[in-house]
Amino acid sequence: MAGVINTNLVTQVAFIIRDIETTKKKFAAFLGVPVPAHFDGGSFEITKTQYKGKDAPDANCLLAFFDVGPNLQIELIQPNGVKSTWQDFLDQHGEGLHHIAFNVTGMDGAIASCEEFGLKLTQRGKYGDGGGEYAYLDATADLKCFIELLENYHK
Repeated sequence: MAGVINTNLVTQVAFIIRDIETTKKKFAAFLGVPVPAHFDGGSFEITKTQYKGKDAPDANCLLAFFDVGPNLQIELIQPNGVKSTWQDFLDQHGEGLHHIAFNVTGMDGAIASCEEFGLKLTQRGKYGDGGGEYAYLDATADLKCFIELLENYHK
């Protein structure tokens, strides 16, 4: 059974954090792996980030990733203080589990399926060189976290 988005294979588990330097060092020590580099989410020219349906050119974050299995990453996200799904989460809940992510094919259809299921699209954009797309859907009422959809995602 593939569920609402035609997959049940988790790609990422992500945490919203306040201090990426400290947190990535703690995760690395816990996992027994090197401390990864971190980087920002990219310029608006690439990301085309939309927050609650409107362009959000200043919304950004710092990101760090840990590969913890053949198809699974832990993602650390430090928001930059500008309104975004990341900053809202930090302001309302503090640090903690933000989302679980799934690779999808056909982003618009996957979003529509999630919305039919009762989830609400909160943020959408592109990543990397602009060839991939992400969408965050609020599933906190029922699934107790956000769901991230990733299209054309490659670790």
